[in-house]
Amino acid sequence: MLKQTTLGLPVETDGIGLHTGVKVHVRLVPAPPDTGYMFRRTDLGGFEIPATVESVAHCGYATTLMRTGVMLSTVEHLLAALRGSNVDNVFIEVDNLEIPILDGSAEVFAEMIEQAGIVEQPLARRALLVRERVAFEQGNRRISVEPADSYQIDCLIDFPHPMIGVQRFSLELNDGAFNREIAAARTFGFTAEIEELQRSNLIRGGSLDNAIVLTPEGMMNKEELRFRDEFVRHKILDIIGDLALLGMPLLGRVTAERSGHIMHAGLMSKLLRVRSAWDIVDMPSGSYFSGKNS
Repeated sequence: MLKQTTLGLPVETDGIGLHTGVKVHVRLVPAPPDTGYMFRRTDLGGFEIPATVESVAHCGYATTLMRTGVMLSTVEHLLAALRGSNVDNVFIEVDNLEIPILDGSAEVFAEMIEQAGIVEQPLARRALLVRERVAFEQGNRRISVEPADSYQIDCLIDFPHPMIGVQRFSLELNDGAFNREIAAARTFGFTAEIEELQRSNLIRGGSLDNAIVLTPEGMMNKEELRFRDEFVRHKILDIIGDLALLGMPLLGRVTAERSGHIMHAGLMSKLLRVRSAWDIVDMPSGSYFSGKNS
């Protein structure tokens, strides 16, 4: 039986919000067993917003949480790093209304977690064990989860762009796979979308330092892609981050085609409503969930 984990030490960093452009300080602090991921708005007296499906307010270009009118946006990259690094319990102190975008990936957050160290706690780690296949679809966009003995993700994206096209990547979240294969993949967007986003008062903190910006023919960034298929890997990063809102690791296989934050939220809500489709179990030993990370 595996045990829950938290950080060995507090760690912190500064950055700006992708959509708000505001400066923000974030600090990750060890938390007791069964805390889960708990955000604390230190600019609002430590007001707490739990990272749960019930807290999801909206999820267009980022996942935003809200509790009694208090919001926190763009949580998915940090949550992906925590889940991908096998951290179960942490207080996330943040002094503004958006998690910093940093370089557009989860790599800095993963490095912070590695720096802090991960310590075992006395209680058993629990997992959401998928018993029946559940699917959520909108047009040609679909995402499903079905029974499996580990946390697996298979993702396909399809963009009519010369640098993307159809990309597919499959991952089993085993020992160190997140840090090796996913953490460094950056968010991306298209120049054709930028004006619309700016009119919507979004991406005020966006730059070539924190996103891959694609022109009709190529990309604006001077830095080369970190992976040949960086785009689909970032989509998997988003899936891991959004599904971390289930509050525990999955034992199941996620299959996504042309999905996004709205699809991820739809799948989680539907899964939780179908009570026969899942059980909460103590995590078995001997897989990704052993808590090791390279």
